[in-house]
Amino acid sequence: MRKLSFWVMGVLATFSVAAQTPKKPTVTNPKTLARPKLVVGIVVDQMRYDYLYRYYDKYVEGGIKRFLNEGFNCRNNHYSYALTVTAAGHASIYTGSVPAINGIIGNEWYDQNASKGVYCVEDSTVKTVGSNNVSVGKMSPRNLLTSTVTDQLRIATNFRSKTIGVAIKDRGSILPAGHTANGSYWFDSNTGNWVTSTFYMDELPQWAKDYNAKKMPSEYMKRGWQTLNPIETYTQSTADDVAWEGRLPGAKKPVFPFELAGFAGDAFGTVTSTPWGNTITKEMAIEAVKGEKLGKGSDTDFLAISFSSPDKIGHMAGPNSVEQEDDYLKLDREFAELFSFLDSWTGKGNYTVFLTADHGVVDVPGFAREHKLPAGLASRTVLGDIVKKNLAETFGEGVYIASTENNQLYLNHALLKKKKISVAQVFDVVKECLLPVDGIADVLNLTDMGRAPLNTYQLELYKNNVNAKRSGDIQIITQPGWFYGSATGTSHGTPYNYDTQVPFVMFGWGINKGETLRRTSVSDIAPTIASLLHILPPSGNIGNPVEEALRK
Repeated sequence: MRKLSFWVMGVLATFSVAAQTPKKPTVTNPKTLARPKLVVGIVVDQMRYDYLYRYYDKYVEGGIKRFLNEGFNCRNNHYSYALTVTAAGHASIYTGSVPAINGIIGNEWYDQNASKGVYCVEDSTVKTVGSNNVSVGKMSPRNLLTSTVTDQLRIATNFRSKTIGVAIKDRGSILPAGHTANGSYWFDSNTGNWVTSTFYMDELPQWAKDYNAKKMPSEYMKRGWQTLNPIETYTQSTADDVAWEGRLPGAKKPVFPFELAGFAGDAFGTVTSTPWGNTITKEMAIEAVKGEKLGKGSDTDFLAISFSSPDKIGHMAGPNSVEQEDDYLKLDREFAELFSFLDSWTGKGNYTVFLTADHGVVDVPGFAREHKLPAGLASRTVLGDIVKKNLAETFGEGVYIASTENNQLYLNHALLKKKKISVAQVFDVVKECLLPVDGIADVLNLTDMGRAPLNTYQLELYKNNVNAKRSGDIQIITQPGWFYGSATGTSHGTPYNYDTQVPFVMFGWGINKGETLRRTSVSDIAPTIASLLHILPPSGNIGNPVEEALRK
């Protein structure tokens, strides 16, 4: 019995020592950092948030519904600056920043030192590649003052990763692709070719030449524009012919079906104002993936696509038109084809894709007024005449306004200095004469925003828009539902919800399924992708990762 007791005690002692000795953890050291093979950023020009759901019942399973059913949806996503336009939107998405920092305050602005207007991506030092149209290619990202998430990916992989931009609009391709891109391609509506500039390369790659040689824009022009479904099924739209709807170039009435015609100097511009513009964008993007072998290397690659045609259609016909409903039903199918291709190319689950927009859109004032909603049109000519008249009466004759861009007045500072007039004095006159005008909500002194009596929410948006070297001196703010334009079609560019709230949805590698209703910002997109890839966010980043969207 004593031998058995000693044996039992020995066994227990052994177990006791084992229990007290910490077990060495199993450490997994993967040889390579886990990342997706490819990131695809999709920006739809003028995709207001409600388009995710407005035509939901008519969307196919593999397109927009794939984002909503498989991915993560930031349902309360907004721009955090006031002047919501294409160039500023694309820059904000990819820099994680705002115009005050990245410098892209609009599609155009006025250079006070050079006394001339500036286009956001203009660059006189480069030349067109891929077309004999000398002006279309004088473009680059040099006016963008910060890095992009695409730049940061290139830097993080010692430039082994490839980044490519594709969009009909030059600014929709150039700004997302960044400063270090392997290529950026946009559409020349004069020749029907996809082009680039010598900022990126001296000659188009063979795959791009081969696609241009197919002359697909010419083929689609011949097919015209018919609705995808019987027109009576477009129940989310107004009648096909209403007074406030614009027309395609050459069309006698805004009524389906449309024949597509070209014009001297713009032979293929009309096709970009139809869903065919989305088709050629998707085709060019797929050719870029195949031609550059994106997603096939050892490092993550990045494809930045912007679909520009919804903006062209929206400006023409408005968000409640049959044209825009047909556009989104067809765009949904383009997405499904793109994702099906990517599934086969990289393997399903091996790529990450996000969808957002550069701005939203306001309902056409004619439509709004018919339904007793507050809306209207402001006239730049009328406002300009009022300002000139009152400034002359107060300070004497002179050209006090050097330029107007982005609903801002750029003052003639040389004249003000000569006459010893301050910006504040000019501002007081402008505000006093414009506030009584219908459709004007307020006038803001951009050089003294600390004392602006504007509401806190909007003041922050305008502060985020002001770049000291590029912005004007005085901002004119329209009422909700109002914009500068004509009686047909619509626009954007304001701090109101219809312009600021846009989608931010993701699916694929590293993305959780779910949604959030907390307010997120467009500036959060770049740091979210940077966190997914374990890279540094862009240099001007102010956003935060949407951490609940990312798998731990």
